[in-house]
Order: sequence, then C-alpha cells, then structure tokens
Amino acid sequence: VSCTCDNARRTSFSVFGLCIDRMGVYGLKVVEFSVLSLVAHNPGITSRQLCATLNVLPPNMVGLIAALERRGLIERRPHPSDGRAMGVHLTPEGAALTAQAEQTAAQLEEDATARLTATERKTLIRLLQKVYD
Repeated sequence: VSCTCDNARRTSFSVFGLCIDRMGVYGLKVVEFSVLSLVAHNPGITSRQLCATLNVLPPNMVGLIAALERRGLIERRPHPSDGRAMGVHLTPEGAALTAQAEQTAAQLEEDATARLTATERKTLIRLLQKVYD
C-alpha cells in the first residue's frame, strides 16, 4: 500500500527530472523557466509579485533576475504606478526563448500524462492546483 506522500514524491521526481532535462536544452533551470513564463504572461510584474507567486525568498529572486538580465532575456523598467518598484519585462530574445520553452513544457505535460485520457489529465491538473493553491 502506498501513501499520498510516497505517490507525490515518486511523481514529483519523475516529472521534475524530465523538466530539468528539457529546460536544460535552453540553458534554463526550472525556476528560471517559471520566472520567464510568469513575466511573459504578466509583463511588468514586480519582483515582489514573482516572489509571492513562486514562493521564492527575495534574496534568491534578486539573483535569478540578475542572471536572466545578464543573459539578455529580461529587463527591468520603472513600474508605471509604483515609483519605488521596477517592472520586469522580456526582451525580444527572452520572448523567443520563453515561447520555445513553453512549447517544450506543454509537450512534457503531454508526455508525463500519456497514460491518462484527456479527461483524466484535466482532472489531475485541476486537483493538483487545488492542493497547492
């Protein structure tokens, strides 16, 4: 008999390992992909918002943003409504890389859930979101 913890651990290792391999093709860590994807879908998002959404400590986010900025994938611009904050935006290079990486992530999701029906896949995703939200 396996418990929820064991099933969650085994599933996360399996999927996370695939994700590490597939994002590695783009020279991205999984968390860097998450940052780029969030910025792509929320242009001008602040570091504080990124930290809250990804559950990353601010000092770690500073390093992530700096690394992505050095690679020319993101840029910081003054936030339009908060003079103290900087909004994070993708550069054209960052947008292109993120689009490719998101296609890879979508394929990963298909591959990781290949033994499920479309209805089961939707249910799994909905339930997983319910657990972590």
